[in-house]
Amino acid sequence: MTSRSTTKTKPRMNPNLSAADLAQAPSWWLLALESRAPFELGASILASPLLHYAARGDGHPVMVLPGLAAGDLTTLPLRQFLQDRGFKPYGWELGPNYGPREGVLESCIARLRELRREHGCKVSLVGWSLGGVYARELAKMLSEDVRDVITLGSPFTGNPRASNAWRLFEFASGKKIGDAKLHEQIKRTPPVPTTSIYSRTDGIVAWQCSLEKNTARSESIEVVASHVGLGMNPAAFYAIADRLAQAEGEWKPFHRDGWRRWAFPDPDRPG
Repeated sequence: MTSRSTTKTKPRMNPNLSAADLAQAPSWWLLALESRAPFELGASILASPLLHYAARGDGHPVMVLPGLAAGDLTTLPLRQFLQDRGFKPYGWELGPNYGPREGVLESCIARLRELRREHGCKVSLVGWSLGGVYARELAKMLSEDVRDVITLGSPFTGNPRASNAWRLFEFASGKKIGDAKLHEQIKRTPPVPTTSIYSRTDGIVAWQCSLEKNTARSESIEVVASHVGLGMNPAAFYAIADRLAQAEGEWKPFHRDGWRRWAFPDPDRPG
């Protein structure tokens, strides 16, 4: 009698899937470390004398968009810093960010166009988490009005459930995640200079889902931060000012020469 083999064949990995597609939500340990966010704000306050040497702006407007279930109060430390560095920062003025509910995107468009008319120049967009997804989409729709885009821990690529907040998103917005067509749209890089600032110790969003392609006009910058603390982290502050201070039309990728290599880990190192 011929015996049957008991060896099980391992399922083949889809070669078309990226590390971001295979990413999982951050561990409970990293989620617990989100409690360090207040210390990051304290670190920024203590680092104020050093941040005084961060790049100065040219007075152009910067619209700052908050994360999921957050409002303009959460972006106040960042906006105060940008004000001190010579930029003209503005909140989004739409209350808490409950996701893409009816009229939200249209209100963002109106706000962006209002700032463009008021200042007579292009507007930079800084978006924290879900706010960064909005910022990227606004730049795709109104590229002639947007100078550049900076996102902070924004999940714009990879597995849409590689987050500890996707259930909150569905509850707050009333929408389901996972629409393949919409996801392809979101992960497309905006046609303006684009920087993604992320952290491998993010306890909310899998960092692989915040990695932007390195091109002549797009990049990723890694900092050591929590997700909740990204908008008040001194290294993130420095990088944001450095990016926004570049003259329009003269954008160059962020460099890690000299002391910067100690403050900003190499984003291309093995995961």
